[in-house]
Amino acid sequence: MTDLKLIALDPEDLEVVSAHVQDAVIRTADMGYARADRRFAMLMNRFDWSRDGNPRDKGLRKRAALHFDGVSHVAFSGFDPAAPEGVLSLLAVNFQLADAPSGTVELRFAGGGTIRLTVDYLEARLADLGAAWAASAKPAHDLD
Repeated sequence: MTDLKLIALDPEDLEVVSAHVQDAVIRTADMGYARADRRFAMLMNRFDWSRDGNPRDKGLRKRAALHFDGVSHVAFSGFDPAAPEGVLSLLAVNFQLADAPSGTVELRFAGGGTIRLTVDYLEARLADLGAAWAASAKPAHDLD
């Protein structure tokens, strides 16, 4: 089992990262903004979609870290980032270019929550941290 390590430096790279973190479960206590370092980071339990093959297999979850550099501002909406027991399910990560190379990274969560990162440039890193375990259920979405 190989640990995933990705870097995103443009919107196309970020689409790949977004696909790998879709349905990741994140505790609000496991995310934060280091203003002095201009970095936003989060720990997550991501679903390993690359293993998807056997319909009876519920898949694996892997402990992973995702961080963004060059962050000048963070805005939260639709949830309380200070809630100690808050848990979010990540749906997608997108980048909207403003005045190149700066823009906004948007992390969208189930239930309508979002995090918007104002960045001077796009640089995101995703890395598995080694721990992996059998998922209790395979994520599914109602498409209606």
